[in-house]
Amino acid sequence: MTAAAPVRLAVAGAGLIGRRHATAILAAQGARLAAIIDPDPAVRGFAASLGVAHHADLADLPRGSADGVILATPNTLHVDGGLTCIAAGLPVLVEKPIASDTAAAARLVRAAEAAGLPLLTGHHRRHNPLIAAARALIDGGAIGVPVSVHGMFWLKKPDDYFDTPWRRQPGAGPVFTNLIHDVDLMRHLVGEVVAVQAAVANTRRGHAVEETAVVTLEFAGGALGTMNVSDTIPAPWSWELTAAENPAYPQTGEACYQIGGSLGALELPRVRLWRHDGRQSWWEPISARIAARPAGDPLVLQAEHFARVIRDGEAPLVSGREGLRTLAVIEAVLSAAREGRRVTLAA
Repeated sequence: MTAAAPVRLAVAGAGLIGRRHATAILAAQGARLAAIIDPDPAVRGFAASLGVAHHADLADLPRGSADGVILATPNTLHVDGGLTCIAAGLPVLVEKPIASDTAAAARLVRAAEAAGLPLLTGHHRRHNPLIAAARALIDGGAIGVPVSVHGMFWLKKPDDYFDTPWRRQPGAGPVFTNLIHDVDLMRHLVGEVVAVQAAVANTRRGHAVEETAVVTLEFAGGALGTMNVSDTIPAPWSWELTAAENPAYPQTGEACYQIGGSLGALELPRVRLWRHDGRQSWWEPISARIAARPAGDPLVLQAEHFARVIRDGEAPLVSGREGLRTLAVIEAVLSAAREGRRVTLAA
């Protein structure tokens, strides 16, 4: 691979997200789709439609045919797939969650670090330009010291979504599947989570997995947060229905996050900053401005970033260790709900 050559990225797993990764690579600058890897023979036609090779297994990927792999297989296969890539000397970007549990995730992280290979976690929302704009405002002191945050994930997953049996089982609910994205963004924007409390319920559908959760977060810097999550409420307040990231979802124009500080408050995904015009007082006028931000598809931007990590040695925006830390918060949330107590996280 020469400095000017596009970085060749293979995609393992041709489900919904895997196919989106493949099309994102086709649109990415500095990257080229090298292959599709999936055991389903029907995927051969999808790969052919993109003009790339199809392989049934990661072990079948010819050595030297790819410079990195995006792993979009089922969660339970992430660690084995990641270890296979590392053994082959291939940098790997693993879809979130990086593993099904923190012990397995730590094993994968240690293996990548020992091999000196980049390991990235696919928390693609961090690559969204609006999140970059929000982070710049917070880091620049626009809201002062963060005090409190609130995030909502309310939407209605249709009944036929649960026709797939694993979606009715523990580990497939909105805490593990959806809240993990929101927690990762709050860690990125506000700082490390040091303790959590939580309650969950499954009273509407009665499946073995939760459908609703209320979570409190304590951040290292002193801020407090609440996250309210449910996939059984027809409502407009979720990242999916507000951020316009995925065209499959209808857009509502509402907000799903509020981040408040000592000098102002930030509303996302609009990136609308609220501040008093003069003296800080509830008696004084308050107004808002919407921050400018460039456009960009987060999955395309993530693929371009992965290519630069491989080609130029750029530091990963979401490393394997970052994915492990976010997963640890989710495990703590489920433990807090199960045990009915406040759970602290290791530093």
